[in-house]
Amino acid sequence: MGRLALVTGGAGGLGRGIAFGLARAGFRIAFTHRPGGTPPNETLELVRRHDAEALAIPADATREAEAARVVRIASERGPVEVLVHVVGPMTVGSFVRSSPDDYRVMVDGNFGSAVWMARAVLPSMRERAFGRLIFFGTNGSSTTMPSPVLSLYAAAKSAVTSFARTLAVEEARHGITVNVIEPGDIREKFVAREEATRLPGKNPTGRAGSWEDIADAVVFFASDEASFVNGQSLAVTGGLLEAYEA
Repeated sequence: MGRLALVTGGAGGLGRGIAFGLARAGFRIAFTHRPGGTPPNETLELVRRHDAEALAIPADATREAEAARVVRIASERGPVEVLVHVVGPMTVGSFVRSSPDDYRVMVDGNFGSAVWMARAVLPSMRERAFGRLIFFGTNGSSTTMPSPVLSLYAAAKSAVTSFARTLAVEEARHGITVNVIEPGDIREKFVAREEATRLPGKNPTGRAGSWEDIADAVVFFASDEASFVNGQSLAVTGGLLEAYEA
């Protein structure tokens, strides 16, 4: 049986494709979905083509106790050896129009949730001397590239990237790698690569990105073969040099 991967935010968006891509690559899957949000049914249907016992866990990953509970439930299938933390809400708007609530949602939803999920999975990974943590930044988060109308979101994602790269240094001797994916402006989140190649995209590659482009990067970082790839931030953007496509 494959390693158990825990995907946060797997009910919709890129999370659904990532969970499916991992299952297709032979990983066992547990994923979280937000209570009252997108139902997990479609992801379960896809993933169970490859993992009949795939598990959906309702949870709010922005809370420390919830993160610990998720890992306890997922661990009933075996040790969580791969964490793919996709959860990360986005607020769009200029900073002067943002509110204190916007700030809390961006920081807690992006950076805070990454901290709590890492805290929950690391002890078991250390015991087993193996682990893969994969976090999500945004285009340019590794260089703190300006992102107009995304000031709080971009700042929170840069914090996630800095946190991940520091964890990579601290945890490497325990057989744990920590890497970041910076996805491009993938607007059609349920379109596979073959169809995406026929859709235009305002990036140097000239075509739209797809969930498969992201999922394949995740599968690589999660693999045993990527044991010497650590502390990296990988842009899967079609060469996009701006924060988002115009």
